[in-house]
Amino acid sequence: MGYVAVRGGENAIAEAIRSLDVLRAGGAETGAGAGDPLAVDAIRHQLRLLVDRVMGEGGLYDPRLAALAIKQAQGDPLEASFILRAHRSNLPRLGESASHHGSAMRLIRRISSAFKEIPGGQRLGPSTDYLQRLFRLDLLDEDPAAFRAAAAAIPGIPPTACDFPKVVEGLRAQGLLQEVGAAQPAVDITRAPVAFPIPRPARLAHLARGETGGVLTMAYTTMRGYGYLHPTVAELRVGYLPVMLPHPLTGEPVEAGEVLITECEIVATHGGGPGEGPPRILLGYGGCFGHNEVKAIAIAMCDRAMLSGDERGPRHPAEDPEFVVCHVDGIEAMGFCSHYKLPHYVTFQSDLENIRASAAKLKGGG
Repeated sequence: MGYVAVRGGENAIAEAIRSLDVLRAGGAETGAGAGDPLAVDAIRHQLRLLVDRVMGEGGLYDPRLAALAIKQAQGDPLEASFILRAHRSNLPRLGESASHHGSAMRLIRRISSAFKEIPGGQRLGPSTDYLQRLFRLDLLDEDPAAFRAAAAAIPGIPPTACDFPKVVEGLRAQGLLQEVGAAQPAVDITRAPVAFPIPRPARLAHLARGETGGVLTMAYTTMRGYGYLHPTVAELRVGYLPVMLPHPLTGEPVEAGEVLITECEIVATHGGGPGEGPPRILLGYGGCFGHNEVKAIAIAMCDRAMLSGDERGPRHPAEDPEFVVCHVDGIEAMGFCSHYKLPHYVTFQSDLENIRASAAKLKGGG
């Protein structure tokens, strides 16, 4: 369905596309442009949280391509994720990895709100949690020399060693943690159609690729009373996870690279009341590409809510896997919303004729 009735046809469409570059260059705003074009590497490093979000929602770990998509989309994260996911769909599949465990991460950040002391210690790492939300007006006219000096002052964020034990393992060893059932095989949601009931690995994959705001909205419903979930962050990890792939000749796993991920495990107490059985500690898990702590926590909350729905039947929106999975994909939602901009002349004219005919009958007393 195209804009066949638009005056100018293909020339008008080409001009509409060209206008995007005019606006991107700032010509329409300043009359003389807005300086030099943004370098992709500058976007990659200085807008790293946006890059991480786009990689997660696009379902492809490639910081440089994600930065290019952000530049091309003029900063629209949904459009940038769409570009990245479209590119991903054309890539060849070279192999599949086995399951990975978060304990193998080289950590740059690790905190727990459930315990003050955890094995291996807490590490605050890079975070905006401790900043005041006040404007830094010095950034309006930042000194390039001072910027480069700040970058050179600390040679990156040195990750810590691997093999820090998971906090929940202590609860599991004490027999306090309710297990969520036997391990299930991974599901490739890009190849397997969505079918309900949907297994937990597929639910987590859809949440990991979901739009950050959409996943947060689902989790927020449980925080505000549409559910019985008031969790505690047992452990939140940010770090680099080695990607192990089978060697093409020997089949032995070898490290092919590493990806930055955020992983969260939440715990919630439940039970002890009439008809609820003995008190227990429930577990929820969330993980996603890049540094995106809010999304990882929200995924873990949605995971826990859906597990509760599995046990006793869904009573609230976030406990219904079909409701959650079908409404968190930002690209699908954007596509459905945007399609209303396409011509609907025939259907609307039909509705209009029906309304006019009905109005005429009522006016004539028929």
